[in-house]
Amino acid sequence: MSPTQIAQQVREAMLDDDHATRWLGIEIAAIGPGTCTATMTVRKEMLNGHAIAHGGMITTLADSAFAFACNAYNEVTVASGFDVNLLAAAKLGDVLTAQAQEVNKSGRTGVYDITVTNQHGERIAAFRGRSYTMKGRAIVDGLPVGRQRAE
Repeated sequence: MSPTQIAQQVREAMLDDDHATRWLGIEIAAIGPGTCTATMTVRKEMLNGHAIAHGGMITTLADSAFAFACNAYNEVTVASGFDVNLLAAAKLGDVLTAQAQEVNKSGRTGVYDITVTNQHGERIAAFRGRSYTMKGRAIVDGLPVGRQRAE
């Protein structure tokens, strides 16, 4: 089984239990070893008092992409922290895309950059997440755990 196939099976298992991601309508469009692309359409209930997307909603989209990217190796991994910079407003109906990319993974820790853009390619947020891996704890039993050789 290739690393991408493992990541895809992890995605399905995680989505089964990730109620927040599903509730917000976040779709995990693509996943691979250390990467993830997630999308979300801004709905009325996601708007703040200024009629723009609440920063917490944008952050949650980025955090979901981060979670799927760092768990793609089929090893339970959690956030140990993150920083987010909101760069532009998102409006009702905007389709936001969060693209997560592993910057570094060494031992139990990792660093991931997530860029959130709208449907016009405009940058909405920059998110950097730090992860902590619980070595040897599989998300999907029966699949290889940890980094696998490239495809």
